[in-house]
Amino acid sequence: QVQLVESGGGLVQPGGSLRLSCTASGIRFSSNTMGWYRQAPGKQRELVAGITISDTTNYADSVKGRFTISRDNAKNTVYLQMNSLKPEDTARYYCITTRHRSASYPNYWGQGTQVTVSS
Repeated sequence: QVQLVESGGGLVQPGGSLRLSCTASGIRFSSNTMGWYRQAPGKQRELVAGITISDTTNYADSVKGRFTISRDNAKNTVYLQMNSLKPEDTARYYCITTRHRSASYPNYWGQGTQVTVSS
């Protein structure tokens, strides 16, 4: 059974930072592309960042230069470091995993963690 457990969300002021973590079980982590999506109220879910098995990364234009995705295969964990947060980053953030090379084709989703950017 595949499980993805996210943590690290919370309330942060504009300009602040958060680091999200997602620990996976039930998969061969090192063989899977990992990624983060987000969904804000009234908006479609969007791909924020992805990282392949060879550590190739991709980002949504709206987060480039502010967010960094990384993975630790020894810990079965993927991270999303979020800096210079803006109110428009407020959303529920979901971890995904896929056997596809691209995170645009997720196989499994976590339950999500809420990020709220507000003063």
